[in-house]
Amino acid sequence: MDNFNEPSQKRPKVNPFLSIWLHPKQTTRYMIEEKSIGFAILLMSIGYLGVTLSDLIDSKFMIDWSPWFILIFCVIAAPITAIIATAFSALIAWLFGKLFKGTGTYSDLFKGLSLTGIPFIVLIPFYLIWLFTSPESLMNPDFTGPYPWFFWIAILLTLVVVVWSVVITVGIIAEAHQIPNWMAFLTLLIPSIILGILLIILIIVLFLIFGIFIGMM
Repeated sequence: MDNFNEPSQKRPKVNPFLSIWLHPKQTTRYMIEEKSIGFAILLMSIGYLGVTLSDLIDSKFMIDWSPWFILIFCVIAAPITAIIATAFSALIAWLFGKLFKGTGTYSDLFKGLSLTGIPFIVLIPFYLIWLFTSPESLMNPDFTGPYPWFFWIAILLTLVVVVWSVVITVGIIAEAHQIPNWMAFLTLLIPSIILGILLIILIIVLFLIFGIFIGMM
């Protein structure tokens, strides 16, 4: 995961789909200096297809939909979700990275973080098979029948991909901001803690409002 700051003209071409797994910093530098925002959107759109398909787990409201319709829905939703999620993540990483004297621009973070969806591509075939062969076990949280043989493979692979995506994200932020990995980790951790606290406060407030409303009835 070494920095990859050679002059652009001397840098060999990088295949983001392969290099991001073990060389996130090298791949991030290549994306920042060699690729456009359009290419970044293409990458994240492909990766987020795997994200949207894995999100079908326990999606009970979709259980009566045709698998083909669900697939089309996921294909349409993937780029929209990818752009919104990456734009927000890039903004947070850009702002909090400044606390550690990070030098990356918002564009750098956006291009770099588009790479975080790539690991989820490996999930696509597993969830497609699951969707078309046993949609009830995929989307019904109350399902009690036997699960398909690839159930544990899909679940285990999903956990591995999520964890590795976090590892990759740390490397991406470190390279984009030119800061050490531990600072990049804090750039990722601090806003997560803040958002978690705000979410808890929001839930408590909503429960209090709901309780007052019930008490007035």
